[in-house]
Amino acid sequence: MDKARNQMLTQVGRGTPMGELLRRYWHPIAGASELDGNPIKPVRLMGEDLVLYRDLSGDYGLLDRQCPHRRADLSYGFVEKAGIRCNYHGWLMDKHGGCVEQPFEDTFNPASPLRKKCTSPAYPVRELAGLLWTYMGPDPAPELPVWEPFTWNNGFKEIVRCEVPCNWLQCQENSIDPVHFEWAHDNWSLRQRGETGAYAARHLELGFDEFEYGFQYKRIREGATAQDPLWTTGRVALWPNGFYLGAHFEWRVSVDDENTSNICWFFARVPAESEPYVQSRIPTWYGPIKDGKGRWISSHIINQDVVAWVGQGRIADRSKELLGASDRGVAMIRNRFLQGMEMVAQGRDPKGVIRDPEIARLVKLPIASPRTVTGSIPREQWLKDPYYSRRSNRFPWQAGQPNEVWDEFANAIGIDPAQRDPTELRISQSEGALI
Repeated sequence: MDKARNQMLTQVGRGTPMGELLRRYWHPIAGASELDGNPIKPVRLMGEDLVLYRDLSGDYGLLDRQCPHRRADLSYGFVEKAGIRCNYHGWLMDKHGGCVEQPFEDTFNPASPLRKKCTSPAYPVRELAGLLWTYMGPDPAPELPVWEPFTWNNGFKEIVRCEVPCNWLQCQENSIDPVHFEWAHDNWSLRQRGETGAYAARHLELGFDEFEYGFQYKRIREGATAQDPLWTTGRVALWPNGFYLGAHFEWRVSVDDENTSNICWFFARVPAESEPYVQSRIPTWYGPIKDGKGRWISSHIINQDVVAWVGQGRIADRSKELLGASDRGVAMIRNRFLQGMEMVAQGRDPKGVIRDPEIARLVKLPIASPRTVTGSIPREQWLKDPYYSRRSNRFPWQAGQPNEVWDEFANAIGIDPAQRDPTELRISQSEGALI
């Protein structure tokens, strides 16, 4: 890849080819529970500084962070029944970007045309599955897809976030790279535990297929056969910036060219003894990526991914890389992104955009182990299951799960919260993970 194409793939600002492509999709930008304590949150998305809020009527808004009056920071404003009010001079902005009140101007000169001239960039916000989503592209907006896992019942859900100091694409390319599981997770974890025995099962065969909503990667490792669901179905690199593994999603949401917000949605089916289970609130928490000494945390799955992502630099120089046979999926998605940019430039919808509300109402995805997440399992079997047994005393994907989230999860499952891994507890307390 030459430097010019690398630049096209990594620049996300408005008016850039990739920036315009990404703006054709809905993106998760926060957990709804993040606004419980404070209904206003500053956010930065694709190089734009914005303010997210929930007003007193329960409506969400996403506006330019600077008030159109004197450019004060609206993240220090306060919410009203319909909109957010600037703390500097009291101008009230609604979710559409219009100014509905200018206290002094309305008193001094009620006929002033100033209010009609006052507008702010504004983007729609919708809540789905405990996540807040926004669309930053041109009208008409496409449909927000309801992925099938969002409709599952009897499960404990949580939203996990971390802020990663590198470009979003090197995070997303990880979603179509099966061999890294063998080394970055299995073998590296083995060595970190001090074990010097045989390495994990090797990958013997890889397959990559494209479908309407992304790409599937498939693999056969030593000891497996062609009947293994990881070969017959595999995993999903969800278009354009997601990863779907059956029981959880990950999205690599661009903050700007050099920073990414990694937002994950997890589902854990509760044991049969805990059914029916209804969760009143989906917690959101932030996980640390560095320890107290400034080193990258490498004890958890996503943290191990982060080490690989940031190790490539803020923006990976793909002109210096050497791709091998295992990187065929990476090459496929790069080519599809380049084709998508061209489609947008021609005024056409790119891959995966849904316009039909009937289709968007329930969108099914390939899943290698549906029984694990949709079937009723006795607690004794749950504790022995290869997937769930890892969750019985720790959260294995991201360091820093807060105690209160663990306690809520343990109570939902029906296990003793005191069983929590003390190592995980120390990480959570020392790093100050936040709800």
